Amino acid sequence: MKKIGVVLSGCGVYDGSEIHEAVLTLLALSRQGAEAICFAPDKSQADVINHLTGEPMAETRNVLIEAARIARGAVQPLAQADVSTLDALIVPGGFGAAKNLSTFASEGAECHVDPDLKRLAQALHAAGKPLGFICIAPAMLPRIFDFPLRLTIGTDIDTAEIVEDMGGEHVPCPVDDIVVDEDNKIVTTPAYMLAQSIAEAATGIDKLVDRVLVLSQ
Repeated sequence: MKKIGVVLSGCGVYDGSEIHEAVLTLLALSRQGAEAICFAPDKSQADVINHLTGEPMAETRNVLIEAARIARGAVQPLAQADVSTLDALIVPGGFGAAKNLSTFASEGAECHVDPDLKRLAQALHAAGKPLGFICIAPAMLPRIFDFPLRLTIGTDIDTAEIVEDMGGEHVPCPVDDIVVDEDNKIVTTPAYMLAQSIAEAATGIDKLVDRVLVLSQ
C-alpha cells in the first residue's frame, strides 16, 4: 500500500487548510487504496478568523491541534516526517498554506516557506518521489526549489505574475484539470482558486491524486 504524506495547515479556509480540499484529498487516496499520513507544523497559527463573519478573532490556535480536527486525531508534527516512509506528498490549499506553511499571504514574492515543509519536499524530490500541490499551495514551490517549475494556481493573473516573479513557470489551467511538471514529478491543480462547488474542486483533486499515485510507481 502506498503511503502518501498529506500536509495540513490548520482547519478552515481562511486561517488553515481548506477543509473540502483536504477531505477530498483523503477520500481520493482512500478510494485508490493508498494510506494517507497526515502532518502539520506544531506552531501557532498566523491568525484566527471567524469563518461566519470573516473577521479576525482575539485568540491563538495551534496548527497541529486544529489539523487534528480534519485528521480525526491522526496527525503527526511535520518536523517528524521521515522521507523514507513516504511514497509521495500532497499539500492541500486554504489560507493556511499562505499563512502557516509560508508567508505568501503577507509577503508575496518575498515569502519564505516553513523549514520543515521545505526540507521534506526537497528530500522527497531528491529521492525521485512525486509531489502534489493544490489551490494556492503551488505558490510556495518557487521558494522550495531553486529551479524553474511548471505549475498552476488557475487563471488569476495577479497571483500568476507573483509566481513568475519568484521564478515559477505559470500555466493557466481550468478547475477540472491538472498541470504536470513531468521532469520533476510535480502535479498542481487550481481547486478552490477557481471552483464554484465542491464537485468542481473534486474533479481536479481526483486527477491530481491519480497522477501522483501513477508517478509514485
